[in-house]
Amino acid sequence: MTTHSPRTALVTRRTGETDITISLNLDGQGRASVTTGIGFFDHMLDALARHGGLDLGIEVKGDLHIDDHHTIEDVGIALGEAIYKAIGDKKGIERFGQALVPLDEALCEAVIDISGRPFLSWDISFSREMIGSMATEMIEEFFRALVMSARITVHLTEKSGKNAHHMAESTFKAFARALRMAVAHDPRSANIIPSTKGVL
Repeated sequence: MTTHSPRTALVTRRTGETDITISLNLDGQGRASVTTGIGFFDHMLDALARHGGLDLGIEVKGDLHIDDHHTIEDVGIALGEAIYKAIGDKKGIERFGQALVPLDEALCEAVIDISGRPFLSWDISFSREMIGSMATEMIEEFFRALVMSARITVHLTEKSGKNAHHMAESTFKAFARALRMAVAHDPRSANIIPSTKGVL
């Protein structure tokens, strides 16, 4: 049986607005230690780790006395960079991943291409402006920042749903499952980059 070295990354991002440290193991066991200062965001990042099979550590000091924008966007940037670094040369990965994840009445779909071409298609709506202390508009900003930094193509689509909490959780879990599929090792193509171009 082929064994692989764990794909890991450590990223720090320090600006005048945030101080972020992220550790990531793509081949983890779904363990998370997350402290952003935004309770619902921590909950979503924990779900991302659990359902993505990632070991994820995130420590953030952000300017939450202003609002949640800088913290959430900058975590997206740093986490995207960690994903990009951890994936490495992309040899032997599945490349594509997709998932439909329900949570009660909510159903969201995520489709991912580890393409080297950053693009986010966003078709998710929320019934209220806040979930706890997190602005729902920042969920799109988080994924946009992550996608651009990770250099991946992601389509996130609402299939059904009314409850904002359910919608958000379904979105994060669908992304997690699709990412898990896309970065998985393909045993038939262990040393091959999955592209006719030969590069991603």
